[in-house]
Amino acid sequence: MKYSFPAFENGFIRAAAASPALRVADCTYNADQIIGVMREYAEKNVQLLCLPEFALTGYTCSDLFLQDTLLRGAEDGLAAILKASEGLNVVVLVGLPVRHNGKLYNCAAVLCNGELLGLVPKVHLPNYGEFYEKRHFIPGMREPECIELAGQETLIGTNLLFACKQLPAFVLAAEVCEDLWSPIPPSCAHALAGATVVANLSASDETVGKAAYRRELVCGQSARLLCAYLYADAGHGESTTDMTFAGHNLIAENGSLLADAAPFAGEDAVTELDLDRMVQERQRNTTFMPETNGYTTVEFELPPVELALIRPVSCTPFVPQDAATRAERCELILRIQAEGLAKRMEHTHAKCGVLGISGGLDSCLALLVAVRACKVLGRDAKDIVALTMPCFGTTKRTRSNAEILCEALGVTFGEINITETVKSHFADIGQPADKYDVTFENCQARVRTLELMDYANKNGGFVIGTGDLSELALGWATYNGDHMSMYGVNTGVPKTLVRHIVQYVADTCGNDTLRDVLVDILDTPVSPELLPTAADGTIAQQTEKLVGPYELHDFYLYYVLRFGFSPTKIYHLARTAFDGRYEPEVLLAWLKNFYRRFFAQQFKRSCLPDGPKVGSVTLSPRGDWRMPSDACNTLWMAELEKLEV
Repeated sequence: MKYSFPAFENGFIRAAAASPALRVADCTYNADQIIGVMREYAEKNVQLLCLPEFALTGYTCSDLFLQDTLLRGAEDGLAAILKASEGLNVVVLVGLPVRHNGKLYNCAAVLCNGELLGLVPKVHLPNYGEFYEKRHFIPGMREPECIELAGQETLIGTNLLFACKQLPAFVLAAEVCEDLWSPIPPSCAHALAGATVVANLSASDETVGKAAYRRELVCGQSARLLCAYLYADAGHGESTTDMTFAGHNLIAENGSLLADAAPFAGEDAVTELDLDRMVQERQRNTTFMPETNGYTTVEFELPPVELALIRPVSCTPFVPQDAATRAERCELILRIQAEGLAKRMEHTHAKCGVLGISGGLDSCLALLVAVRACKVLGRDAKDIVALTMPCFGTTKRTRSNAEILCEALGVTFGEINITETVKSHFADIGQPADKYDVTFENCQARVRTLELMDYANKNGGFVIGTGDLSELALGWATYNGDHMSMYGVNTGVPKTLVRHIVQYVADTCGNDTLRDVLVDILDTPVSPELLPTAADGTIAQQTEKLVGPYELHDFYLYYVLRFGFSPTKIYHLARTAFDGRYEPEVLLAWLKNFYRRFFAQQFKRSCLPDGPKVGSVTLSPRGDWRMPSDACNTLWMAELEKLEV
């Protein structure tokens, strides 16, 4: 059974875009179908249900829209739906024709728990091709007006927002079909006025290529407006005299397509919307400027619910799940890294690039990037000098892999054994050689950096940093040791993605020797190798046993930096993503550890070397993350202490 958590408390609502079967002009039948769908989804904890344009009558009624009998039938059908919605905790949008002041409007009726919250008329009426809406309707008025319909007094107008009292992030607006396809959709103004969810009631007939364009429109609008966007399309039952309707229902959020009911599949789109995410996105986007003038807000109530999310929560948010997309992402990141390094080498007139090669993942990726940078510059790979610097913790496996990797890539390989230098340094500062403390470890890291820097100076080159984004977040680097370089190519790449990039190169390199050594590097436990090897010569120090699994820390890092979510919400998301893989107390323990280390280690990030940004999450003090080195984590830790596992 999937983990269930408080949805409202964490900014989630469950939403559906549905296409009930209908009969053209049979309002009684259509109302019954709508009531059935409404009850079904209310039982499934759907809190927002969007139905198609003219769901009560059918879109293809044509001149029947001018018949008084049809208009009264639509109103009676709406009254029946309102009555049936009493006691149901779901906001429903239903399409119908509405007569007001002697004119007809193509409207979205918004209702909840027996109350008609408002009517939103269509603004842009298509009158081209197969569409003749201006024959029957006129565009909706912007400023809301009072109207009586289905036995209730309500408002009609395009500038209406519907706000949930219990969840401030849930602010709903509506537009109708062609409104989205117009040059400036009404939803643009709705979003600037505060709508975090836009529902589109549509009757879009199906033609070749239209489904792909429809997806692009919905996703693009949700991205541009930093909102969730529901698109409910007319389907089975509409007249096929000249058109067919496919019931292509879509739900998108900030550019991501969350649910897609394929055309003619007879399916609905159902998922959860993360409305807190929309609020966070708008907070940080300085070009999203609110404009509320002319809008009226109608409030409604919904009780909090717990949900086992239908919406997938990836345990690797930095890594695309689709293999083709993942490969494309890996290739792009390699190009970004290589171009960044190539520019720096060119600008500094470096005779060579120098890096420490350990036989581990990070230095492996840095070396792969360095070789690509040489190709960009038309230089020989021999201009990259990879130095292995064995000491107390270096194993035969990593030392061997480092040499094989360098040979396969055609770079200059060298060795500087730092053991005696480190021992001399121990003697200088009075450090016992058998005291395996932080000084024992950091001395080695700093000596390695000293050797690399001086070697680069001697040979007219500069040092290429190897540390990754995950290590920077946790402070898992020695200050002024491996923390420092002239250019850090991996600073924007989290550990979980480092693995996939290296795997991508292994899969595509076409070199058996290179592929085999990359695979073995991927199979090697992550370690700084700063403690003496075990009696059997294996690695004695494994990073993930000390600081925690990188897949957890990358998950936490993503939601802390990308969206600024609270510890509570991140914990609940982790419970969903890692359900069955980690016990709740383990997730909470490592989350606490993440916050402790993240705050305590900011001083290292405040003076990072340059490095390329590759994604939306980065820790550069000159770019996306600026934080005082002495900031307190008290509020975050206090919130974590209140969580119950």
